[in-house]
Amino acid sequence: MPTFTIGETDFLLDGRPHRVIAGALHYFRVHPDQWADRIRKARLMGINTIETYVAWNAHEPRRGEWDATGWNDLGRFLDLVAAEGLHAIVRPGPYICAEWHNGGLPVWLTAMPGIGLRRAEPRYVAEVTRYLERVYEIVVPRQIDRGGNVVLVQIENEYGAYGSDKEYLAELVRVTREAGITVPLTTVDQPEPDMLRDGSLPELHKTGSFGSRATERLATLRAHQGTGPLMCSEFWDGWFDWWGGVHHTTDTAAAAAELDALLAAGASVNIYMFHGGTNFGLTNGANHKGRYLPITTSYDYDAPLDEAGNPTAKYDAFREVIARYAAVPDEVPSRAEPAPAFEVPLERVELAPAVRGEERHPSPPTFEALDHLGALVVYETQLPEGGDGRILELGAVRDHAWVFVDGCRIGALSRTRHEHTIALPAGERLTLVVEEQGRINYDGRLGEAKGLMGPVLLDGEPLGAWTATPVDLSAPTASPGLQSFRGSFELDAAHDLFLDTGDWGKGFAFVNGTLLGRYWRNGPQRTLFVPAPLTRPGENTLAVLELETLAARVARFVAEHELGPEGE
Repeated sequence: MPTFTIGETDFLLDGRPHRVIAGALHYFRVHPDQWADRIRKARLMGINTIETYVAWNAHEPRRGEWDATGWNDLGRFLDLVAAEGLHAIVRPGPYICAEWHNGGLPVWLTAMPGIGLRRAEPRYVAEVTRYLERVYEIVVPRQIDRGGNVVLVQIENEYGAYGSDKEYLAELVRVTREAGITVPLTTVDQPEPDMLRDGSLPELHKTGSFGSRATERLATLRAHQGTGPLMCSEFWDGWFDWWGGVHHTTDTAAAAAELDALLAAGASVNIYMFHGGTNFGLTNGANHKGRYLPITTSYDYDAPLDEAGNPTAKYDAFREVIARYAAVPDEVPSRAEPAPAFEVPLERVELAPAVRGEERHPSPPTFEALDHLGALVVYETQLPEGGDGRILELGAVRDHAWVFVDGCRIGALSRTRHEHTIALPAGERLTLVVEEQGRINYDGRLGEAKGLMGPVLLDGEPLGAWTATPVDLSAPTASPGLQSFRGSFELDAAHDLFLDTGDWGKGFAFVNGTLLGRYWRNGPQRTLFVPAPLTRPGENTLAVLELETLAARVARFVAEHELGPEGE
């Protein structure tokens, strides 16, 4: 069988020096019918290895309900990588960050009272062990020394930026080895001395994550990893976007020069991202470094392959750089043709009457208490008698709330804008429609509760007797502010499409029953990507759930994606 080991200065493939030139491609962000296309285009750029995270919450959204099929078929993904003649790196976390919902940790896990996340706390370790054993059932038989293509497995993820629990890391190593993983184990951290010190163990191979000053950062890495190959396991060639910001881009020539510096130094590399893909459904994460910033539906990342899988100028530049250090196929990917452009009239759909629960809560229950994995909950209570101008005050809003009195919209409260008070007119019924906009994927706010955080006060007095009704986005019922629209369109053949949402307010869009993701006039993203496998020849359906205002009751499909004004 082939072997892959770590030597004194290099990775060794069958005993010979080998450089890893990898590209990040997350199977859970790409339609499975398009995996093979993206993998092939990686090979044509000169990539010899595909790296992927494993998103625990995609595989097990509810405890004990494990799913490794369809979009979650990690085994099939790795087999497609092997079929293209490429190696694979697997990074199962359990925490992955990745601008992904809750950093990849399931909500049921982080909602456990008193759970000790990312440390050697018994309940957490027990759940992580069960998870890793399920992942390794898939990975173990696909290791290179068993005839497969997996050459490296990562322990945790940028742990030095979070903690320093060596017992926890050692437990992850024990579980990994006892499950049958025999290939080399790595860790990754930003090349800061304290992070490299805290985030690894002596028996693990340290790698770095950075996107600039490659020569300097490789030197720092070498000071902490004295032997073996140098590797940048996350070479940041772009960046992610958040609602209300710009579409982040990096200069192509500068990114190519940094890649050249890495390879000239003899280092191995994983290009993060080679292809970013899409945060379909409700899978986007959020950042919070003093201000809550939910991530957009697009995870284009300004990568060599854009969100729709089309080569960019960065693809060409990186291919040229790689060709100086490794064999690159002569074949190049074909360039994309414009997508079909057309309009679809939308008709308002009357929603069925909502069935409100009879249970009254002394304070608004969280999404977790309701066991609700969706994006919306409707909270309602009776208002005491009183006139205009009374002040409603909430402990916090997580993450966006529309406020109604007797069915009339009064305003909105935004976590991003640090809003938690609003003046109310006289009325009898208070309704708040609350959207969870994305769970924070980084640092100490992992797993925080969603909904209305108490206390809820009216002129300083507590408001109680709340009902709370989760909303099923695929079959919503009537609630203040919710509007549903539908349309249909014909296609001659399945085709990638770009749905222009620029004239809409805020909401969710479905094609043929699949939730594409969130849209928001706040930008920067203006289009939602529709993968061809979600469409079909003949009639197709479009459904829109709007939370604010549709400026025009028409859906426009445009020739190419529009991700907003660019910035660095």
